Amino acid sequence: MSKSLLLGFITYSLLLAGIASVRGEFIALALPFVVYLLAGFLFAPDKIKLEAIRHLSTERTSPNTEIDVTVTVTNRGSHLEEVLLDDVVPADLKVRVGQSRHLIRLPKDSIYTFSYKVTGPRGGYGFEMVKAQVNDHLRMTSREVRIEAKGQLFIFPPVTRLRHVAIRPRRTRVYAGTIPARVGGSGTEFFGVREYHPGDPVRAINWRASAHQEDILYANEFQQERVADVGIILDGRLRMNEFSYGHSLFEYSVQAAAALTDALLTQGNRVGMLVYAAFLRWTVPGYGKIQREKILYSLAHAKPGGSEVFSDLEHLPTRLFPPESQIILVSPLHEDDLKPLVQLRAQGYQILVISPNPVKFELSYLAKNRNVDLAGRVIQMERTLMMQRVQRAGIQVLDWDVAEPFDLVVKRRLSRPPAWLRAVGR
Repeated sequence: MSKSLLLGFITYSLLLAGIASVRGEFIALALPFVVYLLAGFLFAPDKIKLEAIRHLSTERTSPNTEIDVTVTVTNRGSHLEEVLLDDVVPADLKVRVGQSRHLIRLPKDSIYTFSYKVTGPRGGYGFEMVKAQVNDHLRMTSREVRIEAKGQLFIFPPVTRLRHVAIRPRRTRVYAGTIPARVGGSGTEFFGVREYHPGDPVRAINWRASAHQEDILYANEFQQERVADVGIILDGRLRMNEFSYGHSLFEYSVQAAAALTDALLTQGNRVGMLVYAAFLRWTVPGYGKIQREKILYSLAHAKPGGSEVFSDLEHLPTRLFPPESQIILVSPLHEDDLKPLVQLRAQGYQILVISPNPVKFELSYLAKNRNVDLAGRVIQMERTLMMQRVQRAGIQVLDWDVAEPFDLVVKRRLSRPPAWLRAVGR
C-alpha cells in the first residue's frame, strides 16, 4: 500500500469516527493528516520532462573487456526534488565499476551525468531506456517515467590469427588468389611442360626437355592460383554442444569459425557463413573487411538451440553453396552425420571438417577414476573409427582437442593439403 493511500485511509477513518461519535477530538486528530496530504499534492511537480543521452566508449569489443557507459539526463520540466534514476542494463552484462542507480535532486534545466563500466560474454546487447522514479517533497506522490536512451554493444568472439589455411576445391573463381586452380598459367607451383611460344620469357625454357629435340623448345608451365568460394557451417545443435554441469563446446566452435573466416577472407576468397541451430542464420558470401564484419555480427548473435527439423545434417540447404565449392563444417560430429557428409561429397563439394573433440572435453572436467577412464577410452575408440570412415569417404578431418590452441593445430595440420588430396587434385 502506498503512503498516500495509507494516510488517506487513516484520515477518513478519523473523520468517520468523529462524525459517528460526535466527538471533536477525532476530527482534530485528522487535521494534521489532511494538511500533510494537501501539501504533498500541492508541491508535486506539475510537469515532468526528462531527456537522456547515452554514450558507449566502444560499440564493438571482445569478451570480458570493460566498456564505459555514460548517461546524461537533462531536466526540461519543473523542479524535481527527488529522482531515482535506474539505467536498464541488458541481461548477461555485469556492472564492474560504478552504479547504474542514482538518487538525486534535479532542478529545472539542470544536467546530471553518471557513468559505470560493464563487461559480458559474446553477444549482441541493446540498451533501451533509463527508468526515473519521481517523488515530491513529502513523498506523497510517486511517478515512474521511462526515458529513451538507445545504444548498441556487440561483443565479438576473439579472432585468432591463422597464417594460412590450405584448401583445394574443385572449382575456383577468375580472380587471382592463393589456391591452385588446376589450370596452366602464371603461378609458383610447377604444372607441366608445353611448347615454347613467342613472347614467353627466356627463363621459362626447360633446357633439359628441349635438349631431346633439334628444332623445338619447351617451356615450363605453372599452375594458376586463384580465389574460391568457401561456405562455413557452424553446427549449433544443442545435443551436439551442451554437456553436463553447464559445460558447452559451442564457444570453441564459434572461435574456430571466426578464425577461419578471418584467414580465408585475408587470402582473398569469397566466404559465406551458415549457423545451423534452432533456425538457420545465413550470411550471403562476400569479400573483404565488410564481409568479415557481417560474419562477426552473425557469430556474436549465434546461440546453440534444438529443433526437430534441424536435428541432423540431412536438412542442410546445399543450394546456398556454389557447385564444387569448398565447405568447412565446424562440428563435434556425430555418427549420424556421416551419411549427409558423404552425400555432400558425392555432389562435388570439397569438405573439411573441424571437429572439437567432445570426448576429451568432457573428460577434462569429470572426476578421475577407473570407470570414467575406461568409458572414455571406449568412446574415444568409437570416435576414432568414425573419423576413419569419414576420411575414407574423401573428407578431410581435423580432430581438435580444445585444450590446444587452435592456431597451433591449424599450423600443424592445415598449413597444406594432405598428400592424398594433392594427388587427387593433380
